[in-house]
Amino acid sequence: RPPGHPPARGVRGVTSQNFAQDGVTGPVGKAAVQKFYEDFAASGAQKLQLDIDRLIVDRDCILTEGVMRMAYPGRTLSARGIEVDDPDADYLFETRMAVVWPIDEHGLFIGEDSYTAGDGFAGIAERKIDPSEVIILRQQ
Repeated sequence: RPPGHPPARGVRGVTSQNFAQDGVTGPVGKAAVQKFYEDFAASGAQKLQLDIDRLIVDRDCILTEGVMRMAYPGRTLSARGIEVDDPDADYLFETRMAVVWPIDEHGLFIGEDSYTAGDGFAGIAERKIDPSEVIILRQQ
């Protein structure tokens, strides 16, 4: 953890921090984390895949590492100021990511610290996804 940043456990039970090349971001506290994920779900970018290369588990945390891929709707990208040629298409966000999932003494997740190796939005407008390449699994 970079100097000056508190451990996830000490912040009202829940944090979601993203450690990227341009600094540390992310919501702190249960209400802020809930809003972050509600906004993410509302963005339409909930088609995602983490191709896990490494999984490490101990009593205090789980670590997942691999390539994160998300299908971002063109309309969502346009709202973020990214110009796309088809607002009805999905575009590929892709970056290498490691996520540490801290666990409390009761076995409950109390946060997530993600580390990204690059900007998955860089060049995203050139990565339009063919709909036939997306498989959506639905729980029955």
